[in-house]
Amino acid sequence: METVVSGIRPTGNLHLGNYFGAVKNFLKMQENYNCFFFIADYHSLTTHPHPADLHGNVRQILAEYLAAGLDPEKATIYIQSDLPDVAELTLLMNMNAYLGELERTTSFKDKARKQPENVNAGLLTYPVLMASDIIIHQASKVPVGKDQEQNLEMTRKFANRFNRIYETDYFTIPQPFNFGESLIKIPGLDGSGKMGKSEGNGIFLAEEPASIRKKVMKAVTDSGPTTPDSPVSEPVQNLFTIMEVVSKKEVLDQFKEDYAKCTIRYGDLKKKLAEDIIAFTNPIREKINAIAADDAYLRKVAQMGKEKAHASASKTVKEVREIIGFKPF
Repeated sequence: METVVSGIRPTGNLHLGNYFGAVKNFLKMQENYNCFFFIADYHSLTTHPHPADLHGNVRQILAEYLAAGLDPEKATIYIQSDLPDVAELTLLMNMNAYLGELERTTSFKDKARKQPENVNAGLLTYPVLMASDIIIHQASKVPVGKDQEQNLEMTRKFANRFNRIYETDYFTIPQPFNFGESLIKIPGLDGSGKMGKSEGNGIFLAEEPASIRKKVMKAVTDSGPTTPDSPVSEPVQNLFTIMEVVSKKEVLDQFKEDYAKCTIRYGDLKKKLAEDIIAFTNPIREKINAIAADDAYLRKVAQMGKEKAHASASKTVKEVREIIGFKPF
């Protein structure tokens, strides 16, 4: 089977955008591919999380991944920092990554602009760590969103460069992968942009019903259509897009028809959308709470993932060291 690798930073709870944009495809992938899904706690250090929060954040994402349907018997689910091999491979790959190309990456420039007081070396070498995460398992496919496409291209560049420098075909050159479907972009509730963990515009899988209702009722709309068959404004289209994935087709069709007729009532739209979101998230939220309370199960999953990931990663690092020329005395 072809190998697929994907990671998520433990910087906030999983939201509807994560589920429909990524996790839902992961559930299909784990049936047909050799999958490595990891929690990228090394990556999260670029924003200096408090030590008291780091473990809890990792633990929560692990519970949410499992509750959403990722199966440790079918996929390798592991924590990045349980794999020191990736740190060594990153060091080795850094030697062939150049300052100019790292400074030109969009993700680095964006982060440097947003947090000028914390432009650390980890932000600069983020693409190298990401590349190591991928090539350490010889992944042939990587599910990526638009915001990570350039970093995947850097991964391909680093893998190709290693092969060229050492005159080998050792590293597999990974391809972007979206399961043959266009990635679903779930918008936020603030009228524009995608749903995010830290933007305050998201609905989380672990969120309580009362909080979901409150957020949806405050979602941005417009003043309403004034002429029949008016183009749908972006804020309202955003709500329709969310309704598309959580509601029945006839419900969405009715509200779209009401909009076209200028009879839509946004209060009714929001109430229905909130209840449909709750009906979707409730079973997942209950599973999250049950799994999060089961320390023994979480420990077992983490240990199983660590062992499986280490078997793959240590083989790669051993062979890379040999290719570079490190030899025992």
